[in-house]
Amino acid sequence: MAVSQQQTDADLLRQMLAGDEEAFTALYRRRQGGVYRFALQMSGSEAVAEDVVQETFMVLMRDGRNFDSGRGSVAAYLYGIARNHVLRAFDRERALVRFEDEAEEGGELPHENLVARPDPLGDLTRAESVEKLRQAVLALPAHYREVVVLCELHEMSYVEAAGALGCAVGTVRSRLHRARAMLAEKLRGRREAAGRDGAEFEEGAGAPAPGQALRTARCFA
Repeated sequence: MAVSQQQTDADLLRQMLAGDEEAFTALYRRRQGGVYRFALQMSGSEAVAEDVVQETFMVLMRDGRNFDSGRGSVAAYLYGIARNHVLRAFDRERALVRFEDEAEEGGELPHENLVARPDPLGDLTRAESVEKLRQAVLALPAHYREVVVLCELHEMSYVEAAGALGCAVGTVRSRLHRARAMLAEKLRGRREAAGRDGAEFEEGAGAPAPGQALRTARCFA
């Protein structure tokens, strides 16, 4: 069966489950980039992101019949699978920040070699600010990081994010509110430290608010 760009993800999934390889290829090409960016933004590791993409689509082929359109979109379903594999990767590396409140101020994840892609036409100060934001996001506990990545960087609605994460909409909203506050505090602390060094920020220059900065940083992956 010929695959059309007008076909929805759900259409492609149904055709894939019926044995249509072209439908699987089309769905993979359409969604693998988003899954990769999500995994990279969560882990800071290209190797982890590549593995997560492979695992996610293998699970889709095996368990795609478990998709329930009443609970969310195919994209949200894929992000949910990817999230599980990212967390498993954290477990394997003994770096998963637990989901209890006392772990909110957990340490940096081990992937500290993430660097901003060079942009010779860009503004150096802005690039440094985006890199600091990347590191601040990676330093968030995983359950806060994932709502920031889904809602701010991937522009998912609260409802879709809740479907991907398997939690209530109110939980997504409260975690995102808390995550923004944590990011603001982390960025403020780094700005003050830089100010003491007299190196990076001038008085009154300031850094963008987390929401504005996150919108700027959607090139994260």
